[in-house]
Amino acid sequence: MSRIGKKPVIIPKDVKIEVKDREVFVQGPKGKLSRKLTDRINIEIKDDQLLVTRVADTKVDKSMHGLYRALIVNMIKGVTEGYLKELEIIGVGFKAAVAGDKLNLALGFSHPVNFAIPAGIKIETPKPTQLVIRGIDKELIGEVATEIRAIYPPEPYKGKGIRFAGEHVKKKIGKAQATGK
Repeated sequence: MSRIGKKPVIIPKDVKIEVKDREVFVQGPKGKLSRKLTDRINIEIKDDQLLVTRVADTKVDKSMHGLYRALIVNMIKGVTEGYLKELEIIGVGFKAAVAGDKLNLALGFSHPVNFAIPAGIKIETPKPTQLVIRGIDKELIGEVATEIRAIYPPEPYKGKGIRFAGEHVKKKIGKAQATGK
């Protein structure tokens, strides 16, 4: 039983939803999003509500039921409010700057790292050690943030690297302190 999938999705007044050829199109004040539907899920639009139903009661169908409802809710929130993810850069001399459609990162390597910013994503650097990633597609924002973090993930000894804002990195004690000498 999918408790999430059974709930109807209330469509805001400034959002248009269209279902055509097993694809959902959501359009709002911030932009347009679309997502292909599996053939195990059906969508009905009644009045100002969207209902997600499943074809059968198998375990896979039940999980897809809640998943697709949540994805559609995320699309609606994205085209109305948008999403953002923040990253922090920790380390002496580590900094970031946006130049056109590229993100330039100085992370202590022998060369600067250039990251191509995908379409539909805006990256801001309020401080040289802070990144704010904005967009309407929640999945794409998370993917971009993870790719940037993977360039230099936080290391456990000094804590240097790129981390999500508020992420706690558990630090290890060094070799000299561990032996007690």
